Amino acid sequence: MANEWHVEGNNPRAKFTLRIHRGESMVLLAMDWKEPQPPNDFVGFAIEYKEPQGDRYFALNNRLGFRTAQGAVDGRTLSTKESPLQKFRWVHFPRNAELGGAFTYRVSPVFMADDDRLSYGDYQEASLELGRVTIEGELNVAFTRGFVSSQAFVERYAKTAAEMATLLPRKADEGLHFQPQHANAQKALEWMGFEAREALLSLLDEALHDASATVRVVAYDLNEPEVVNRLVALGPRLRIIIDNSPDHSKAGSAENESELRLVASAGRDQVQRQHMQGLQHNKTIVVDGSKSQSVACGSTNFSWRAFYVQANNAVVLRGKKAVAVFGAAFEEYWKNSVSGFEQSVSASQWHDLGLPSVDAQVTFSPHNSGHGFLNEIANDIRDHTTSNLFFSLAFLYQTKGAMKNAILKLTADNDIFMYGMSDQEVGGLDVLEPSGNVIVVRPEELGKGVPEPFKSEPTGGKGIRMHHKFIVMDFGTPNARVYTGSYNFSIPADGANGENLLVFRHPRVVTAYVVEALRLFDHYQFRISSARAKGAGKDLALRRPPRKEGEEPWWADYYNDPRKIKDRKLFA
Repeated sequence: MANEWHVEGNNPRAKFTLRIHRGESMVLLAMDWKEPQPPNDFVGFAIEYKEPQGDRYFALNNRLGFRTAQGAVDGRTLSTKESPLQKFRWVHFPRNAELGGAFTYRVSPVFMADDDRLSYGDYQEASLELGRVTIEGELNVAFTRGFVSSQAFVERYAKTAAEMATLLPRKADEGLHFQPQHANAQKALEWMGFEAREALLSLLDEALHDASATVRVVAYDLNEPEVVNRLVALGPRLRIIIDNSPDHSKAGSAENESELRLVASAGRDQVQRQHMQGLQHNKTIVVDGSKSQSVACGSTNFSWRAFYVQANNAVVLRGKKAVAVFGAAFEEYWKNSVSGFEQSVSASQWHDLGLPSVDAQVTFSPHNSGHGFLNEIANDIRDHTTSNLFFSLAFLYQTKGAMKNAILKLTADNDIFMYGMSDQEVGGLDVLEPSGNVIVVRPEELGKGVPEPFKSEPTGGKGIRMHHKFIVMDFGTPNARVYTGSYNFSIPADGANGENLLVFRHPRVVTAYVVEALRLFDHYQFRISSARAKGAGKDLALRRPPRKEGEEPWWADYYNDPRKIKDRKLFA
């Protein structure tokens, strides 16, 4: 079971199927009705789960309920046994996801009689392991929570901008000196930073505890004190390259201050500033020691916003080959010759990372104009996607070039199922629906516009929030793959910036990124529909069975809309 990335319910009496997909400290539960369609009195699914070695089930809750007899919205958060989920899939974050052993999920169909009494059909049940590590000893994919604008965050930690100011610095350049004043600051930061924060800090702690380890770091943003303090503690065992593009080299920047601190601890010859032709945009840590041979990379900058506000991923790779490949790229960057790096082996080809059970490769930017990789990847996506595409890419629709053109071409193909999200420079979002429609979301719709029974949410301040750079092709097929890294799939990322770009071919890694894509899409699509419902003077509630001529059940669109049909069947 430890190597499984999905499991299925096997109760032949149940009227529906259940498939559970393993994410990173989260699961995707997907259901489908066995018969042509459910009965009209079917009002959703109740979901319960049991922890490893646990002796009881906990019901998931739903913030939406049925209207009262007077037509009002029930503002209570109720068990899904009373307020069933009216969806055919759901992403769940179980408490204590790091526990060893199997989590067991039990899903029951819920029915409503004419007098509103609820009853339950035969359930499906399945168990799978989660844990903190994607593939033990080889690779760990980790995500930030990225959910400042959420009801869970409001209820746990902060309801207002004033409360947010006790958790996060007002400006990035204040980050190294900011001290959270929130009464529950440590738990709040752990909740927001989620697995990515823990993975990056733990890797630096590994290096500190391995006296033989040398550490090479490339940093774009560098204003998070927990990271900087650990780098200072490494002393002369650290060599670091810090970006010095205009935002980071201006007077008073946190990166300038970090440089001074690290020069004092590691030595002048161990610290370098550079920006290649544009940005030194890598966020990498290479630990080379007798106890730890490890690399961290991905989209997560070493900053407050990257850890605690943005949706980001971090990847930790284990093994001598990964250290050798990333270490060689670091040495080429260290030479600080843009033309030289473009001609280097690091930039000229894909490099196998030597993971025993994962097909994993990496290449580094900037590439020279005659041997870039952007067109190669765009052509792969445009010409070889056969089933589905999922992405979360910062600034996609504002970035000219081959990748935007490839995705727009696929958007027009009705045979390709797509979900996608992209951030905007002004702080909003572009959300690609399976219909091909791109919804442009205004910043004010991402928290404050939610209707009853929801509470207004903080926005997390100005700036981008969807900072991921990943694309998943053909989930559920033998050719499935993920492209990710610090690389923004743009012309500057390919030919001007220092970047890393990875490709993974392994179903467990692919599934991790797909579940992440779905949880973000569902979260923000709901925020959008909620804000626009409020703007139209509406509130939100569960739907009862049709009781008047012309009424349809809640599930009708899932059986009539071709895209929703494909969604329902793809995951279940």
